[in-house]
Amino acid sequence: MGNEVDGHEVDRSRSGLLAGCLALLTGTLVLTSAGIAYAGDDPDVGTGDCHITEFCVSVGVGGENGGSGGQAGGSQDVGDSKMKCKYTKVEPKPPANHPAWKGKDPKTNDLYLMECSDGGQDNPASFIVVPTGQNPVPQVDPQELAQRAVDSMNLLGPDIASPRAAGTYTVGVPIWMWVNQSATTYGPNTASATAGGITVSATAKVSKIVWSMGDGSSVTCNGPGTPYTSSEGMAQSPTCGHVYAKTSAAESKFKVAATSTWTINWQGGGQAGQLTEVRQTNVQVAVGEVQVVR
Repeated sequence: MGNEVDGHEVDRSRSGLLAGCLALLTGTLVLTSAGIAYAGDDPDVGTGDCHITEFCVSVGVGGENGGSGGQAGGSQDVGDSKMKCKYTKVEPKPPANHPAWKGKDPKTNDLYLMECSDGGQDNPASFIVVPTGQNPVPQVDPQELAQRAVDSMNLLGPDIASPRAAGTYTVGVPIWMWVNQSATTYGPNTASATAGGITVSATAKVSKIVWSMGDGSSVTCNGPGTPYTSSEGMAQSPTCGHVYAKTSAAESKFKVAATSTWTINWQGGGQAGQLTEVRQTNVQVAVGEVQVVR
């Protein structure tokens, strides 16, 4: 049974293993799993407006990373799914003037068929030109993998322990500010990501917290802060504190924002680097003044 491609009939009975054909106009390439062969010994690609050359690509039955027919494999994450791609080297090479080469020299390049699937739906096959001797699987940027690792950490803003929304604070009395520490709110938090045979590991930890106190002032703390104990009396925090000079009466409560800077160190794929993420948590604080009764 034949199949007509742009006015040319392709004999689909040439092999019992025929899997299908792909036609690319303006230089149609017809692929099957029957082996590799041109439709003719000397295909005429210079006549007419639509140049057609037919050759078949053996898909092979080797493993994903190698096999018969020059087959190679690779995978890359796309969104929430895993995109798996198979690369089949086209041999013999089509003529140098074939559009599939995209102007590249066949003497120094190879032509591959790239077939990708995300596990649920196959994507249209396409041809890629690769310098001879290079891996057709696209190289993965380690920094992009590092960012994927960070995205999987679920980093959050500070878990504020003090000041508390339910607390009542007083003008002129030191406030001790501190945060609860966990993997997602302070660190350290570690994760890794893998694609294209490269694995990148990343470790994230909060390097500083900037407190916007709502009264026009801000405080930068390079640690989680020190929890207050009653034995400290009226002392100021040794690591992270603030003293309000006015009440919050005009606004009912001061709007306090704690902004943490996450510093992420990553390494993998022969590279290393640092990324930064910022997260924020808000709390409203009531500040009054001592009433003197006479």
